[in-house]
Amino acid sequence: MIKKRIEEWIKDILFPRRCPVCDEVLPVVAAWEESRLICPGCSAKIERIQEPLCKKCGKPLDDEKRELCTDCKKKKHEFEQGKAVFVYSGGIRESLYRFKYSNRREYADFYGEEALRRYEKWILNKKIQVIIPIPLHKKRQRGRGYNQAELFARVIGARLGIPVCTDLMIREKNTVPQKELNEAERKNNLKNAFKITKNIVHLSYILLVDDIYTTGSTIDAAALALKKAGGTHIYFICVSSGRGF
Repeated sequence: MIKKRIEEWIKDILFPRRCPVCDEVLPVVAAWEESRLICPGCSAKIERIQEPLCKKCGKPLDDEKRELCTDCKKKKHEFEQGKAVFVYSGGIRESLYRFKYSNRREYADFYGEEALRRYEKWILNKKIQVIIPIPLHKKRQRGRGYNQAELFARVIGARLGIPVCTDLMIREKNTVPQKELNEAERKNNLKNAFKITKNIVHLSYILLVDDIYTTGSTIDAAALALKKAGGTHIYFICVSSGRGF
């Protein structure tokens, strides 16, 4: 444990971390202290998802008497349940943009730690056997250099001792970004987008990981592919989601 902390401390000196909200370089703390992953002031500027929330997708709700958001009441999802850590607004919206497009890979540590602080017991209670980050198409991943969902997934997997597998599912279609489409277009855009590459009949409890949850079209498409291949209980966790209505 001490050796690992010293290694992290040296890494922080050589490659200073940036705050995932303001993007300023974080001060290096003493070797015996935990690394800072966010500015104290910035931590108060982001909205963490709290109860009440949708019992299906995990979006925050404004009425504690409701169990499901409007989306989840209207349609049948392919997943069993999902969670998100932050509300997709303000500082987190900008943070995720830099995480995806400006090579701010170190942000994954903060997202992962926050996810574990909130949902570690939930993940363990679901008896998850494998974590699968939503894959990027190979062309898009080559251009970006990394898959942001995989970075987030690996923080969670490493802490909980759950394998993160990136070779069980591939993205065959280089789909149009979902944010540019309406609900009907999103569903059609992702039809047959994912392919299972290995036998997964021995994997009953699977956790999908992504960065943003909006309508659930991406998670549903991936979950459907897994269910057709033999997966039976599909859950998900995302860095952030929109509000439930």
